[in-house]
Amino acid sequence: MTAPPGRRERKKAATRQKIADTALRLFIERGYDAVGIRDVAAEADVAVTTVFSHFASKEALVFERDDDFEQRLTRAVTDRAPDEPLIPALRREIRDMVRHCAADGSDPVWRMIDGSPALRQYEESMRLRHAESLATAIAAGPGGDRTPTACRTLARFVVDAHALGREAAEPDAAVDEIFAMIEAAWEAALPARPARVSGTP
Repeated sequence: MTAPPGRRERKKAATRQKIADTALRLFIERGYDAVGIRDVAAEADVAVTTVFSHFASKEALVFERDDDFEQRLTRAVTDRAPDEPLIPALRREIRDMVRHCAADGSDPVWRMIDGSPALRQYEESMRLRHAESLATAIAAGPGGDRTPTACRTLARFVVDAHALGREAAEPDAAVDEIFAMIEAAWEAALPARPARVSGTP
C-alpha cells in the first residue's frame, strides 16, 4: 500500500497548483503572450526560481497535468484486470479524459492553446512523448505479440483520439466511433498464423 504524502510533499504540491492556477488565470485574463514568468511569480507571491523549480517552461504552466495524463494512459494498460482486453481499457480512460477536458469552463483554455503557435508546438511534442510511453507499456503488457510498429501506431491513434474527442460536438460518441476503428486496426495487426500443412494435426 502506498504511504500518504508527508507534510513537505503536500506543501510542495499545493505551491505547484497555486502557481499553475495563477498562471492560467493571468493567461486567460491578459493573453498568453502578454504574461511573463515574473508576472506569474509576483501574482502567486513566490520567487521566479520557485516557478522554474516546478515548471521547466512557460508552456508547461498551461499543461500542468502533463505527467498525470501520461501516467493515466500507461496505467490503463499496466493496471487493467488480467481478463480485460486492451482496447476497452484505453477507450474508458480516454473517454474520462475527454469528459474532463470538455467540461464547462474549458473553452477559453483551448482557444488560448489553439491561438498560440508556441503552445500548439508544445502540445504536439507532449503528445509524441505520451505516445512513446504508451507504446512501451503496450509492447510490454499482456498479449504483446504485435510488432513495435503496431504498438507505436496504436499509441499514436489513442493519443490523437483524445484531441479529436474533445473537439467534437458529441465527445462520447466521437470517442466510441474512433475506438471502433482503432479496435479493427489493432485486430488486423495480429501476426498471421502459419498455414497448416495438409495431413498434419
